[in-house]
Amino acid sequence: MLTFRALGPFQALHGETSLDLGGQRQMAVLARLLVAGGRAVPVAVLIDELWPGEPPAQALSTIQGYVSRLRRALEPGRAPREEAEVLVSAPPGYALRASPGQVDAWSFESAVKTSGEPAEVWDRLEAALALWRGPALAEFSDLPWAVSEAGRLEELRLIAIERRADAGLLLGHSGALVADLEAHASAHPLREEAWRLLALALYRNGRQGDALGALRRARTMLREELGLDLGATLQRLESDMLAQAVHLHPPAEPVRAAEPAAARVTPAEERALPGLRVVVVDDQALVRTGLRVVLDSEPGFELVGEAENGEQAITVVRETSPDLVLMDIQMPRLDGLTAARRILSDAAPPKVVMMTTFGTDDNLYAALRAGVSGFVLKTSAPEQLITAMRAAQAGDALIDPAVTTRLIAAFAGRTDPSAPPGLAGLGDTELDLMKLVARGLTNRQIAATLAVPERSVSQSVVKLLDHLGLFDRAQLVVTAYESGLVNPGDVGR
Repeated sequence: MLTFRALGPFQALHGETSLDLGGQRQMAVLARLLVAGGRAVPVAVLIDELWPGEPPAQALSTIQGYVSRLRRALEPGRAPREEAEVLVSAPPGYALRASPGQVDAWSFESAVKTSGEPAEVWDRLEAALALWRGPALAEFSDLPWAVSEAGRLEELRLIAIERRADAGLLLGHSGALVADLEAHASAHPLREEAWRLLALALYRNGRQGDALGALRRARTMLREELGLDLGATLQRLESDMLAQAVHLHPPAEPVRAAEPAAARVTPAEERALPGLRVVVVDDQALVRTGLRVVLDSEPGFELVGEAENGEQAITVVRETSPDLVLMDIQMPRLDGLTAARRILSDAAPPKVVMMTTFGTDDNLYAALRAGVSGFVLKTSAPEQLITAMRAAQAGDALIDPAVTTRLIAAFAGRTDPSAPPGLAGLGDTELDLMKLVARGLTNRQIAATLAVPERSVSQSVVKLLDHLGLFDRAQLVVTAYESGLVNPGDVGR
């Protein structure tokens, strides 16, 4: 499709009858009117765009002759003096009056832009893509307007391929889609949506290693071609795959196209999630209320206490013995940083995740050095807050990516008299592990990177902490930067 023959036969009017549309220039007149989508095209524009540079002296009469012959071809039963109904006069030019179903290109564009249920989208785009029989407007590749329109139609075709695949994944067609998506991503390696769909199809087909490999190929391509890392969507997908997130599993039944393919947790999976008892600390009642709603709606979380300042936080934590404290870093009477230090100095302390609206770099950095398990912005989506708490529960440190680079860049290389001694005595294996931890990888991600069991990584991290006299991997991150083992420019690499 979307060769000229597919653009202009009006098969709904004429069935399979072949139309004599004349020579190349005459067909270009019809093609230009088709591209206008029913809008009038002035004769002066037709002349300029059909003969770029120097139009012939008789260009106007030539256009009029083309239009007359096209009208006879498009409406063969029209009486000689009867007014045309398809290719009509629309001063100061002409327009094409047709319904979307009469022009393949118009039908195609309508199909791509229409939403619906996954099965409906799949069938509609299958039919739409079947209309393509070669590059769009290939016959007029020497005309600038045709080149521009061909590019637009090609972009719509790629979107159609991706929307069809997305619907197919919702319908459980992952196995059948892999080969087509592999070809699509290889042909268009800078399209992140192509890589997302390919990786997800591979993952749902039981090929987790290949899925992660596809994302690594995408990262390499983007870095080599554009100097960019993966976008947020692909980075989140990679993390979810390494964590084997529930929402990546094939749907038990087709979901509505309008619904995001977000986490859908079954009752059995809810019971399988480890429980997490949480204390929320913030001086703003509205913030505490919002967090209470988030925790109440999340399976496996239990809010066991609240506090509005650091002093209350210490008391509540000692009374309730929570698994985790979600605490504001800036509060009256006793700030969150001081309270975190005192809480973490107790025997068997809970994990602490700090929240900040903006915060100062000094406070954030000091919080990490104190041993908190990361920090998040108050403006983060509920999913990000939940992820941070789950990461802390698992022994990982999560630092919100919105401020990580700024934080580390500002304070890397600092020396501190209380910092652990140098890294002498550590072998290459331990140093490599420390670098991976410092770059924010979880144990599962490190295990996948090094091709070793996750349990082995966990044991090695514990040994590394013991060797350096540290008790939290967040301190390990700080130590790696303070010692110069990792530099600010290495973040995310």
